[in-house]
Amino acid sequence: MNKTGVKIAVLSGKGGTGKTLVSVNLAAVANQSQYLDCDVEEPNGHLFFKPINIKKEEVKVKIPKVDLSKCNGCRKCVNFCKFNALAYIKDKLIVFDDICHSCGGCILVCPEKALTEEDRTIGKIEEGISENVKVSTGILNIGEASGTPVINKLLEKDKDASQPITVIDCPPGSACTVMDSIKDAQYCILVAEPTIFGVHNLEMVYKLVKLYDKPFSVVLNKTILGEDNPARKFCLDKKIKILGEIPFDHELGKINSSGEIAVRKNEKYKNIFLSILNNVLREAEDERTINS
Repeated sequence: MNKTGVKIAVLSGKGGTGKTLVSVNLAAVANQSQYLDCDVEEPNGHLFFKPINIKKEEVKVKIPKVDLSKCNGCRKCVNFCKFNALAYIKDKLIVFDDICHSCGGCILVCPEKALTEEDRTIGKIEEGISENVKVSTGILNIGEASGTPVINKLLEKDKDASQPITVIDCPPGSACTVMDSIKDAQYCILVAEPTIFGVHNLEMVYKLVKLYDKPFSVVLNKTILGEDNPARKFCLDKKIKILGEIPFDHELGKINSSGEIAVRKNEKYKNIFLSILNNVLREAEDERTINS
């Protein structure tokens, strides 16, 4: 398994479920790993890892630039754009940069060659090291419409990585950015809370990974011994494998809220997350054997 590496995506139906808790600690408990924070609108994995030797790279997209001397007002580009990023007003073609999706179609359909491309920065990627983990964080600039280009750049850089284990901290929910984050993953972990709302959110990402035909299992967070757990019942009813359970623990909550990594602070939590990691690696290896 470690010779070719395994990419593990960690998902949850909403924020606050424990997705980053699981992602960070799985990456930290591995002997050598890479952590990719694809939650580009609100990345917080770096707050736990506190990486050093940080390198930064801007993420840019192409947007159309108008040469008004060539534009004859035919509006073919305006009619083509399904995102309404172009408008012809008072004999002038206007480009709305913030909602342009950088598809380049308007440039192709312009008969007068009045449109060319220019770069616009929409975010950045920060890379650093935290002990045994290479930490890569995608950061979308405030107000940008889509984090997809930042996520794609982050995943593209990962293709050259040599780490045996890559943990992908996905955005919460089941939107397009989540789909982008899991596309290269070999295995998915769904993190769930022990409530009725937790089951609703679990079902969202359950349907998503089923749609993408990704192998997956569940980690139950905030479990209390002896109490009913609707998320566990959902897994049993759907015959979903449970990789492990993380207890509702005041000490763990204190460590986490202090921006520290549990597996680096306490042997008890190290054993919990090491067990989960070993389970997912076995599951991923079994899936690889079946598909080979």
